[in-house]
Amino acid sequence: MKRSPQNLFEFMATGLEATVRDANPWWRGERVYGLPPMRRWAFTVVHEGLKRGLTPAVVLRGPRQVGKTTLLAQVIDQLLQDGVAAKRIFRVQFDDLPSLRKIEMPILELCRWFSDQILQKSFNQAAHDGEQAFIILDEVQNLPDWAPQLKHLVDMNPVHVLTTGSSALRIEAGRDSLAGRIQTIEMGPLLLREVGMIRGFGAVEAFLPHNGLGPLKEKATWLELRAFGEHHLEFRQRALRAYSERGAYPVAQARPDEPWERVADFLNETVIKRAIQHDLRMGPRGQKRDENLLAEVFRLACRYIGQSPAQALYLDEIRRAMGASIGWQRVLAYLKFLDGTLLIRLIEPLELRLKRRRGPSKVCLSDHTLRAAWLQEVVPLTREELDAAPHLSDLAGRVAESTAGYFFRSIIGLDVAHFPERGAEPEVDFVLTIGEQRIPVEVKYRRRIEHKDTVGLRTFIEKPHYNAPFGLLVTLLDEPGSEDPRIVSLPLSTLLMLR
Repeated sequence: MKRSPQNLFEFMATGLEATVRDANPWWRGERVYGLPPMRRWAFTVVHEGLKRGLTPAVVLRGPRQVGKTTLLAQVIDQLLQDGVAAKRIFRVQFDDLPSLRKIEMPILELCRWFSDQILQKSFNQAAHDGEQAFIILDEVQNLPDWAPQLKHLVDMNPVHVLTTGSSALRIEAGRDSLAGRIQTIEMGPLLLREVGMIRGFGAVEAFLPHNGLGPLKEKATWLELRAFGEHHLEFRQRALRAYSERGAYPVAQARPDEPWERVADFLNETVIKRAIQHDLRMGPRGQKRDENLLAEVFRLACRYIGQSPAQALYLDEIRRAMGASIGWQRVLAYLKFLDGTLLIRLIEPLELRLKRRRGPSKVCLSDHTLRAAWLQEVVPLTREELDAAPHLSDLAGRVAESTAGYFFRSIIGLDVAHFPERGAEPEVDFVLTIGEQRIPVEVKYRRRIEHKDTVGLRTFIEKPHYNAPFGLLVTLLDEPGSEDPRIVSLPLSTLLMLR
């Protein structure tokens, strides 16, 4: 392979080698320091996929600060406990090594250095000797041409590879060349049961195993989930209270003694601004994006959380805030960029045969505390807090709708859309599609639910061509919100216990 004029071994001589070795302390016989005892849900999936998966590479993607790097360190620690020799494990954190971008093919060069200097044999020979190498690449998507390099690495060498990325756009851009070679796992902020676990409220296993969507088509599954939530009532209520106060980012829940203002500053700097100023700063071919416009589009996503703002609303708000006329296609592109960071999710309107009219997307935020931090406006989610601040009830309903939408979208393979009002057919907040079956979902996050509040669900269920034998009503309280046997009522906190 042709090397760049300034090759890796020259860089190593300038001190990069010491940095790389520091990132792999197990080569010195040391264990990883400071690992939290709680392992996130993705740990088992990633560990098993890395050791015995159907593909040579596993990609873990998710927003910044959700614990991806910590999970990598936990996987490495488990590999060592499994008896994997330290010299077989190689980790590179590309966010910490921007100088590597000066090298023509840094992934391949670093792996060649690891093979020569640490493994001291070729990857092929190591595999023959029963010492197959494990290569861990953190935030790899920031490298140009990372996907072709990874493809070449796994095609030419029998290695196990685990990579992470904070940009779904850049990860997806590499999927075509990596078809059949990677398994993608998406990890967002903490699940509700993980909030409870990290706060020491107890340990609750996931209701839905990570093995397919088939059970969700059964009404009995959702009735069992409601019973599951009732069984774990105290845990669920305590976890929801903690989630309402501090959200689902690990740093916020791991340090409940930290003042909210300090946590908010941290989230603004390390999650939101990092995405806007770093992950999205440069477009294709080095084209710079407008940082101020990105920030304004994100502000509008926070302001209209759980809603489907029309084009005119976006354009009017941006024109008023920035004093400039911005075209819709540019605003839409920036919304999709933010969706690519996984900070927001855009839920598209349901497209049906003969009804393919496009409409605005519903905006769902990864965590309501990002909104609280960016807009400096806290919205509570528990019954007691809303009783004390009833003027925030409508906004809490929007936050709850956003929370449910992002949660559904985080389930790999689940098709999620929203159903806007169409003629005589009323709006439905979400429609889940599994195979040929659909499940309409309505979020009514309020103390009192009336019969008219379920007209959207009932109308959708009664249309035979939608193939929706039942629907879900997501509520604030544990009491059922409907007596209709076709509607399964469950509180938001119980829905969030699904995974």
